Amino acid sequence: MSFLTSTLKALAFLGALSCASTALAHETLKLEAPKPDLAATPPMGWNSWNKYKCDINEAMVRRQADAMAASGMKDAGYKYIVIDDCWQKSRDANGNIQADPERFPSGIKALADYVHSKGLKFGLYSDAGVLTCGGRPGSRGYEFQDARQYAEWGVDYLKYDWCYTGTMDAEAAYTIMAKALRASGRDILLSICEWGDNEPSKWAAVPGHMWRTTGDIFDAWEGKSGYSIGMTNILDKQVDLWSHSGPNRWNDPDMLEVGNGGMTKTEYEAHFSLWAMLAAPLISGNDLSTMSEETLNILTNKDVIAVDQDPLGQQSRRIWKDGDLEIWARPLKGGDRAVVLFNRGAEAKTMSVSWDQIDLPVALKADVKDLWSKTVTKGVKGTFRGTVASHGVIMVRITPKV
Repeated sequence: MSFLTSTLKALAFLGALSCASTALAHETLKLEAPKPDLAATPPMGWNSWNKYKCDINEAMVRRQADAMAASGMKDAGYKYIVIDDCWQKSRDANGNIQADPERFPSGIKALADYVHSKGLKFGLYSDAGVLTCGGRPGSRGYEFQDARQYAEWGVDYLKYDWCYTGTMDAEAAYTIMAKALRASGRDILLSICEWGDNEPSKWAAVPGHMWRTTGDIFDAWEGKSGYSIGMTNILDKQVDLWSHSGPNRWNDPDMLEVGNGGMTKTEYEAHFSLWAMLAAPLISGNDLSTMSEETLNILTNKDVIAVDQDPLGQQSRRIWKDGDLEIWARPLKGGDRAVVLFNRGAEAKTMSVSWDQIDLPVALKADVKDLWSKTVTKGVKGTFRGTVASHGVIMVRITPKV
């Protein structure tokens, strides 16, 4: 069947379902089963989309699992290997979802077993509509059947998209899949991907463990490419969302572009630092099997990851802005503070943060660790300052001395 033909059929089916989705909404907005505690800290892993889009196959996925396990990323906290769109091909006569036999000849269960053999967890993608964004079969009308299939295959994580959904109600649609996953017999993390269009911060924490806050990222400092926007454009959309995030309920500003070649090392360090400050899921999107030492060092910076994974789970706030200069800060468990001095401008600038800006006594002395240079300055009183590179950050952990 051609993509055009399948699309036309899907649109016709959506029209028939639009009334049904409204009628079902009042019946599906209650979740009896509790949400499993699968994301006490933001999930960390890898996803195929940013690098490969639909050009995926089982050999490539196995290489990513091998690299995650052997490179030090697993030891740094990364654990999910997630296949995005285009793994699925059709449904059989009984409605069971089928993997593309040319791309995944061994089947999804065998691939999940391989990922699990590396001490990692396995994720898949589907869509709340009748088709995925890539024109493959979606889960609309098959939610419980698909969830049971995912459980049988050993899926640990489901990224659930929002293409070809017509007039469907987002909260109802994601609640249906949440109910299906909780009835499947296996704990499966639900990653909601409806691009922030339906104010997910108001409802997504009940069905899901994380939810996208914007459209897709693309590998650039700023700008727009089709429906995708650059890193700083996405950052700007996170400013007012900090109060909605926390353990087992995370704002998701989309996956990392570190190592994909569209930004400089300084910009990638800023990208990784800011995502950590946002308590964002750290889902890498590069080719792990061929990444440079530079990329690996960014992705496995244990001090930056520790901020992202801080058990207090408080997303940072932008506490100061003056033109191209910004300060982002978040409290950490035990009383430490994480601070990023961020320079969007074209020239290096000297910046400072004072203790009163981060709710510390001005007379307090603190040790300040630069999380990229690893320099520790002891006994700092009142203010910390430094020179921030163009398109760069200074990211520090401030530890009060008592």
